[in-house]
Amino acid sequence: MKASIRLTRIGIALLAAIAVIAGCSNNGNDTATNGNNTVKENVSETKAAETKAAEPEAVYDGTMKQVRPASFSFYGNYDWMTIEPWGADPTSKWVKENLKIEVTPIQSSGAAEAKLNTMIASEGLPDVMMLDRGAIVERLRQANQLVALDDYLDKYPNLKKYAGEDTLNMLRSDDGKLYIFPDWYTSSPNGNGGWVINTKIYKELGSPKLETFDDLYAYLKTVKEKYTDVIPLEVGFSGKGIEVMSSGFAENHPTQFASMRYYPEGDKLVSIFKDPVYKDAMLFANKLFREKLITQDAFTQKDDQVKEKLKTGKVAVLVFDDAANYGREGHNAWKAIDPSGGYQAIWPIHKAGLDPNKILVNEYNSLGWNAVVITKNAKDPEAIFAYLDWSTSPEGQRILFFGPQGLFWDEADSNGVPIPNEAYKTTPEEEKDKLKLGSFVWAGNTTYVDSSKAALEMTLPEEQRNWSTVAQSTIYWKTSMNMTEFVNLDPLPDTEEGIAQSAVKDLYTEVRAKLMFAKSDEEVLAIIDKADKDSVKLGFDKLLDYHTAKWKGNLEKMKK
Repeated sequence: MKASIRLTRIGIALLAAIAVIAGCSNNGNDTATNGNNTVKENVSETKAAETKAAEPEAVYDGTMKQVRPASFSFYGNYDWMTIEPWGADPTSKWVKENLKIEVTPIQSSGAAEAKLNTMIASEGLPDVMMLDRGAIVERLRQANQLVALDDYLDKYPNLKKYAGEDTLNMLRSDDGKLYIFPDWYTSSPNGNGGWVINTKIYKELGSPKLETFDDLYAYLKTVKEKYTDVIPLEVGFSGKGIEVMSSGFAENHPTQFASMRYYPEGDKLVSIFKDPVYKDAMLFANKLFREKLITQDAFTQKDDQVKEKLKTGKVAVLVFDDAANYGREGHNAWKAIDPSGGYQAIWPIHKAGLDPNKILVNEYNSLGWNAVVITKNAKDPEAIFAYLDWSTSPEGQRILFFGPQGLFWDEADSNGVPIPNEAYKTTPEEEKDKLKLGSFVWAGNTTYVDSSKAALEMTLPEEQRNWSTVAQSTIYWKTSMNMTEFVNLDPLPDTEEGIAQSAVKDLYTEVRAKLMFAKSDEEVLAIIDKADKDSVKLGFDKLLDYHTAKWKGNLEKMKK
């Protein structure tokens, strides 16, 4: 699972296109035409009506019996997202054959914003879209392009049962209606971020204590001295690991505070540039960078370059927001080359004197990661909802995430957890990855999947357990903070606050890179101080007032 990339910027073309849609909307659900409405001559309308009247009314019990045939297009509004061909893998092939669901993927091709602009301008929205909550969803709703889901909630029981009414109420728009089917909603902690060590190097260096940043600094210096072809500390592409590392400089201060660019202080939200924790973290990161203990191309390297270093054992320590998956891929690939190699997740490294049990790297919220919406171009939105609702049930999640029955499991236990069969135990992890299991989970039920993954893996011998699941259940999920109160705080992009948010985001990105190349501690602090003043000129103070008001509104909702 991969956390979604927040899109905080929508182009002027997008807003203009949505405005055009709002002006010419027909307020109906059937804006897309079939193109073939001819009724076969040998079937009379009377006969068809009699047949329909004679059919018993379906009973919807939360299982696959509720799903009826449907055909729809699906678009993921993320540059990184590629939707696999429908029916080419075991899971979607099973869904296609057994549930008669046909999906036409629409790709972003690495240019999601431009792609969505084009589809909006041409009034050619897909039937279903996955995107971020917030501005885009609200603009499309205001343009009357989204189907409200309220009428389906009681008829199809899974979403309401497993997400809960409190979560659904937090997802409702200002008109009181629900337009979002949440993906990866949860009632339990989750997250993939954290720390990983190269076990071969660690053992060769005598397995020293590696708990505080002082320990880390000494360890990285030794690595640099003795392993000249190894990156002492890898922070991933876009330098994301630097933000993850910041969570270790204070208790109950997760990575998300840095990426949000504000943090709570009393009853208000305060600029990250005023945060003493952020300053400590950047001073330490800059020190490591100056001494070449951090990868020097952190802000220019690509995703595959990071993975290649891990897969060949060229990283001593990794800190990253997706350490669970990158660690697993690196571990499996390297072990296949060198049986003595491998990686291991470790408890988050922290500043000396802090309680390690209060170092929270990850964040989670009950609302999930993504928003799935059904547009008014869909011919049969109810059938689509029925499929999504089945998808989010234990039955649906079991098939979509773990694969169809007979592949890696033949039966489930009394809790609905699939029992691994011999194929699961003997198939190499890299071969399992090729089957794209989980690629079509668009209505992720995190609590079911995570608890099932952990239970399933614990039935296996230690050497056969999934690396990611073990790391998540023993460390990463235990170092996660509930951040539901901070969701839905972003303003619409064409407002004064929205323009300020875009500008401050750009400033933050620019400053983060500058901080690594600073020549001294004094320069680091000067850059942060200037960024604080520049952000005020960009309207950050007014934006923070807006965020604070929305945050307090969330807190009130959560009390109800």
